[in-house]
Amino acid sequence: MKIHKRLLDPDRVRRPPREGFSWIDRRFLREHAPALDRDAILLYFFLAAVADKDGLSFYSEATTAARLRLDEKAVAAAREALLYRGLIAHEPPLTQVVAIPERRRTAARDCAGAELVGDILRRLARGDRGVPPPEGGPA
Repeated sequence: MKIHKRLLDPDRVRRPPREGFSWIDRRFLREHAPALDRDAILLYFFLAAVADKDGLSFYSEATTAARLRLDEKAVAAAREALLYRGLIAHEPPLTQVVAIPERRRTAARDCAGAELVGDILRRLARGDRGVPPPEGGPA
């Protein structure tokens, strides 16, 4: 059976990184690997190694599992972790290693937003609607 290869995410075709010389972008190691388990990192390296110039590969789940010495459930879980982080696109039988997404919002920014929501909820609990009282009324 001939597999028709097509880009799954044509807007994110990987290119060699600006820094270094490897197909593995260093940002993967800095920004993504610390949040991934061993199987997901192994799968990412495998997919990068077997991919064509556009990041495409079409290894079956069984073949991938055998090559990585993992069971198919572990491969599926690792693939889900990579999909969640936006590191691959997957439509069986194709998998595309895509360009590393731009850095996500930082935790500090997320926390700042949470504090703002907390402040709003505290004001509402006190009955402060954020509207100044009418002139001459209670403060």
